[in-house]
Amino acid sequence: MFVCLFPGCSNYRTLSESDRNKNFLNKAVLKCDSSLRRAWYRFVGAAGKQMPTQCVPKYHCVTHAAGWINGSHPTVAQGIVQRTVCFSWTSGCCQWSRVIRVQNCGAFFVYEISGTPGCHFRYCGEGLGTVFYKVYAVISTSINCFTFSTLLFRVFICTCGS
Repeated sequence: MFVCLFPGCSNYRTLSESDRNKNFLNKAVLKCDSSLRRAWYRFVGAAGKQMPTQCVPKYHCVTHAAGWINGSHPTVAQGIVQRTVCFSWTSGCCQWSRVIRVQNCGAFFVYEISGTPGCHFRYCGEGLGTVFYKVYAVISTSINCFTFSTLLFRVFICTCGS
């Protein structure tokens, strides 16, 4: 049996900034992806695990025009597919667009993207990405649950008995 990995699944750059997540709203600071070099990118950490597939309102992801995929993510079997990234602004959810390539690598997605159509446009992420936080204090424990605190937030991890 031969397994062929497409270049994007093993050779990608990461997008990990927390302000890249679609839920991040800040009108005071504006960031831009116009200078991104064409390459395969993966969303990780607080940025999320993938690009959103529904309209992201303007000013989210710390930019004017938030980028999201107009369509679904591919299956592994579909290989590399083309999708349209829309950038939302005052005239609607897809005022500007750009065609990109997307691949499902099994455990994650990669996106072949390049610079956005203008400045204060940005590719957004969503969901929970792979995040590792240092535990600073165990706050409480019980038979089925324990809680710990990091510098950023409190996390509850519970297990159910069978």
